[in-house]
Amino acid sequence: MNISKSIPVLIPMLAMGASVCLFGQEAAFNSRPPNGAGQKPAFAGQTRAPERKANVAFEVVTVASGLQRPWGLEFLPDGRMLVTERPGRLRVVAKDGTLSPPVAGIPAVDTRGQGGLLGIALDPKYATNHLVYLSFSEPHDGGMNNTAVMRGKFADGPAPQLENVQVIFHQAPSLASTLHFGSRLVFSRDGKLFVTMGERSITEGRMQAQRMDGLLGKIVRLNPDGSIPKDNPFVGREGVRPEIWSLGHRNVQAATLNPATGELWEVEHGTRGGDENNIARRGKDYGWPTIAYGIEYAGGQITGGITAKEGMEQPLYYWDPVIAPSGMTFYTGKMFPAWKGSLFIGGLGSTNLVRLTMDGEKVVGEERLLTDLQPKRERIRDVRQGPEGALYLLTDNAEGRILKLIAAQRPQSASLEPPRRSLF
Repeated sequence: MNISKSIPVLIPMLAMGASVCLFGQEAAFNSRPPNGAGQKPAFAGQTRAPERKANVAFEVVTVASGLQRPWGLEFLPDGRMLVTERPGRLRVVAKDGTLSPPVAGIPAVDTRGQGGLLGIALDPKYATNHLVYLSFSEPHDGGMNNTAVMRGKFADGPAPQLENVQVIFHQAPSLASTLHFGSRLVFSRDGKLFVTMGERSITEGRMQAQRMDGLLGKIVRLNPDGSIPKDNPFVGREGVRPEIWSLGHRNVQAATLNPATGELWEVEHGTRGGDENNIARRGKDYGWPTIAYGIEYAGGQITGGITAKEGMEQPLYYWDPVIAPSGMTFYTGKMFPAWKGSLFIGGLGSTNLVRLTMDGEKVVGEERLLTDLQPKRERIRDVRQGPEGALYLLTDNAEGRILKLIAAQRPQSASLEPPRRSLF
């Protein structure tokens, strides 16, 4: 394992008067003008929360490197990790960072654009059934594709493989697009599987985010075998897909359960100025593309330029300018007491780690961490809390890494106050 511990190096650097990266230092992350000029939030604090630093000293450890476009991370019970690579590979990562050969048994995936092998989750009963769930872009003839979910039994060993693979869910309809697959997989407390999706970006798909006879721009809720729970909100309604849990989503690539309430929280890629943090509640409509903050990426208003409509949910929080979110977790560990209850979100576009201070369902502060990833353009794709309370991140690059944030050993020197973030 490659461990970069810089605290011993910081002392001579300071003695020489060298410039070092202060923990939490940020070049006014919310000082740029909004893209949605003239748009007003629906309530105070819905956007541009004040900067609130936790003053936590941590070190950054490179656990593993050499991953190609890693997308999703899941911990095995023994502390090893399963990591998906977008080109279609699943790897086992040992605690010392050693990468396994690609896990055999993964079917073909469409790797064009944003597609590939994407989200991952372990079955709640993994200890007895060893089932692993993977979301992916499913290829079809004529350049058509869609989000899909497979599951298989993980056979461990020197030549790991996924056995008895079944595709248990297919998004419909398929479209000729290489964008907006969504693809986070989250199991609820009652053992149901949430699958987040996108609307495929192209106009034909975008306009279906409000249609109930298809699955574009939706979050669905399934039984572990892919069958439909009888208590889903739209079961039995004519002309409505019974898998649907919520609708009106643009592209959901970050999702997790709130540990206090058990509800599904998600952060989705929005417009140019409209990334959203929502609680995905039963049967609710989150408005896309009828309502949205921000503007089209090519410029101009979005379907009328309205940001609110009766019967459609407002985001808890939105970013303008955007962070391009992917991966999220609520922190519950003991390693960083000051972070407990914070919501961490990966930034692809911002190339940093976003920490939100929460007061119930209200965002009351924001902090940007790992801002020194920006010159390297390392995009944070996934964020997970490890079994020991460390935070683990995937960097979505051709030479992607697994990074780990651990508590720093505070140097015994008053000159190093306030706490400083280590270099790596």
